[in-house]
Amino acid sequence: MKFFYFLFRTKKLIPMIVGIVVLLIAQAYSEMMLPRYMSDIVDVGIMQISREGGTQAQVLAYMKDTGMQMLLFTLISIVCSILVGLFASLVAASVGRRLRRESFEHIMAFSNAEMDRFSPASLITRCTNDIQQIQMAMVMFLRMVLFAPAMAVGGIIMVMRTDTGLSWIIVVAVICLAAVIGLLFGITMPKFKRMQPLVDDVNLVSREILTGLPVIRAFCREDFERVRFDGANTELYKTQLFVNRAMSLFFPAIMVIMNVVGAGVVWFGGKGVDAGQMQVGDLMAFISYAMFIVMSFMMLSMVTIMLPRASVAADRVAEVIATDSSIVDPITKTAPAVSDGRVVFEDVSFRFHDAGEDTLSHISFACEPGQTTAVIGGTGSGKSTLVHLIPRLFDVTGGRITVGGVDVRDLPQKELRARIGFVPQKGVLFSGTIESNLKYAGPQVTDEDMRRAASVAQAADFIEEKEGGYESAVAQGGSNVSGGQRQRLAIARALAAQPPILIFDDSFSALDFRTDAALRKALAREAGGATVLIVAQRIATILRADKILVLDEGRIVGEGTHKELMETCEVYREIAASQLSAEELSA
Repeated sequence: MKFFYFLFRTKKLIPMIVGIVVLLIAQAYSEMMLPRYMSDIVDVGIMQISREGGTQAQVLAYMKDTGMQMLLFTLISIVCSILVGLFASLVAASVGRRLRRESFEHIMAFSNAEMDRFSPASLITRCTNDIQQIQMAMVMFLRMVLFAPAMAVGGIIMVMRTDTGLSWIIVVAVICLAAVIGLLFGITMPKFKRMQPLVDDVNLVSREILTGLPVIRAFCREDFERVRFDGANTELYKTQLFVNRAMSLFFPAIMVIMNVVGAGVVWFGGKGVDAGQMQVGDLMAFISYAMFIVMSFMMLSMVTIMLPRASVAADRVAEVIATDSSIVDPITKTAPAVSDGRVVFEDVSFRFHDAGEDTLSHISFACEPGQTTAVIGGTGSGKSTLVHLIPRLFDVTGGRITVGGVDVRDLPQKELRARIGFVPQKGVLFSGTIESNLKYAGPQVTDEDMRRAASVAQAADFIEEKEGGYESAVAQGGSNVSGGQRQRLAIARALAAQPPILIFDDSFSALDFRTDAALRKALAREAGGATVLIVAQRIATILRADKILVLDEGRIVGEGTHKELMETCEVYREIAASQLSAEELSA
């Protein structure tokens, strides 16, 4: 079981776990001694000394000595209990921290293929709720699962030593408790397995609704989304209700067994005392030990309630940790030297892992330093997929891509991506300030680099108009800036690092024509030596590109300048005719 693997896999925690076991044995032994001393006080201190003609002072002296020993064992039990709680919490917290760190590191290394396999909502649940379930179960396991058997075994040994003839009551009680626990485990285990995916569903629906709230309001679909959320929420509610109902029946059943055991011991023990076959102190001790045994099984049952859900959670977390990225660094420690920022596609094909046909087929072209290469095509033609292959967000399934004469698969991912300034379709900003976002590439980005990049991206004016300037706060996701401002800041962030390769994946779509033209003009002036690759929907954005590639159904159907393509590529002419007027085309 992955739960126990996570518990014992960290060697540094083994001594602490061993210490917990020793403390629990000491605590169980101390508590086992208390009923025995109480029995001696009654049978020896009160009954025997009195029968032998002892004085009241002798009785009090015996009771005082025995009481001091009981107090000592009580203090030992308290100290052990406190230390066990402290160490158990420390072990569980350490395991939880390690699991969160390992999960996060694996997720950060995931390629787009792994991110498609695990939804973001599921990954968030696994890194938070699932690990929290594991931590809670570990605390319960260390405090109860190890303590309860010690109490049960100790209780059974002490019961056998009392020689009361009532051991059969304990046997019957244990059989009944085992049957109730087994029944509960069989009923609730399937529901616990179902519960965590249902939490995923609620998180997924919540995330989609909160992210798409403006669209939902625009289409007046609040009622529809409310019903959709209620459906996912109701499924989770029904599962939790079933489990809680099972629990609500379980605890009364345990209490009934405990009360029946207590009544049986008193009934049959009372007859033994009346017949002179048993002493009152032995009966009192037997009742205490019987309750210890029953309570031990009750503690075990409480853990068995938590372990199934924790086991499911542990399997889900282990699945994330055991999943390696399909994109890995080369084995060789010495990376080959990259000569420049020239990007070459050599007969490249690509197919998604669950697709039946290639998304890109036999793509070959070169992007030269100091030149702008543009990619245009219809929706679904593979434009974004093509540029995602360069920083290895996906890996090619055929052919190869070289940067500076080196296959991108032969370069460490960090070194490759440090050479690329990538601006995705949707500008993503992080909570912090404008400065922290523009300097996101690292400490090598100076204030001068930041301001120059902001100027090129046509973002300097609106930044300086803000009250805090570059220190102005940026909300999570950049929700406190407009779409165009967010996109310009994302472009400035890529430019600030001054990479030799710049990739713009339809990054100018939120800009007006005036800003678009000014940005492209500044980009040509300031980043003249870089290899620039632009994916665009608007022909106006790429009219003056040195080379334009036309994609159609994953294949290059045209390559050249705007003028050349207007003469040779029908697909390009159709796109141009749909966007430009006759006068603009003739010009």
